[in-house]
Amino acid sequence: MNAAGSGPARPEREREDAAYEDTAYDAYEDTARAEFARLLPPVPAERDVPSAPYLHHKDRLMQHIDDDQNRTPAPARKVRWRLPRPALLMPAVALALAGALAVTLTSGGDSGDGARPRETATVLLDRIAGTAAKSDVKPVRQDQFVYVKSVGRGAELKDDGSSELEPRGEREVWLSQRVKRITKIGEIHEGGSYFPLRELGGSPAGIIRPTYQWLASLPTDPDALLKELYRMTDADKGQEKAQAVFDQIGSLLGETVMPPENAAALYKAAAKIPGVTRHEDAVDAAGRHGVGIVRTDERGLSATEWVFDRDSLAYLGEHSYRTKDAGAGKKGDVLSERAVLKRGIVDAYRQRPGSAAN
Repeated sequence: MNAAGSGPARPEREREDAAYEDTAYDAYEDTARAEFARLLPPVPAERDVPSAPYLHHKDRLMQHIDDDQNRTPAPARKVRWRLPRPALLMPAVALALAGALAVTLTSGGDSGDGARPRETATVLLDRIAGTAAKSDVKPVRQDQFVYVKSVGRGAELKDDGSSELEPRGEREVWLSQRVKRITKIGEIHEGGSYFPLRELGGSPAGIIRPTYQWLASLPTDPDALLKELYRMTDADKGQEKAQAVFDQIGSLLGETVMPPENAAALYKAAAKIPGVTRHEDAVDAAGRHGVGIVRTDERGLSATEWVFDRDSLAYLGEHSYRTKDAGAGKKGDVLSERAVLKRGIVDAYRQRPGSAAN
């Protein structure tokens, strides 16, 4: 008789199969890891291994193996029939990933400027953070306003999956820096008219209304900052949480002025988000070419790209686009784009940097 809670007795043959499956899978996983380690390119002595890219590619390999094991329907004694298949495929997969790691771990190739070796996104973001940390930004008072002039457009999404881009247009925005809850949070000049920005019930400074003082209160340690951003950011339906955080950082970079140390921490935090890559020739909504930092949302079938000046590393703007066909929507369709043309601090609504209030 079975012990209480042990369930029905398993046939002897089934127990033997289960033991075989466990032993075989352990042996297969050990073989996969050993083959992966053997195929990795040697790391030059004078360079540190970038831990984030290394772990990312390693996770991709193991995920590929797990996905391959779970892809086939579950016939009787499935592991016995399927074990040789990933074991035979694994060297080819590891060779492909070893090639990707060779690009990550070694210098080589051309970045597009003819002088600087190819960089990973992590290295580029670290350089951008270093530049941001040295910027000359004066503290913004609560009675002042952040002014941003930009050009951009968005797309109207339709039920069939297609999208229609509206014409590009310039806009100016004045954003209040009051920390307390307020109903009028800013003003917009667009299409020749001024419009107030109001928040029903009022809005305090925070992730939705990031003022200079609120941004200054955020952690400057990248790990602590990233943890806080994950806590404060909600993902849309069908969106990866990591993508939501990446997009949130992008929104903080767009229409704000912040202390240099906080800007640097944001870029370093972004470098820790999995899936962030570098694009050699990015173009903003104003037609300016630069270098891009991109993240693709595999769940949402779209990508967001930040564009930076190749020489000064100044933030130029961002855009998002489809990465796959979806219904009537096509891969490459632009969903939104924005380029920052001017940024500054003013003392009143409708005042522009270097001029008196209108």
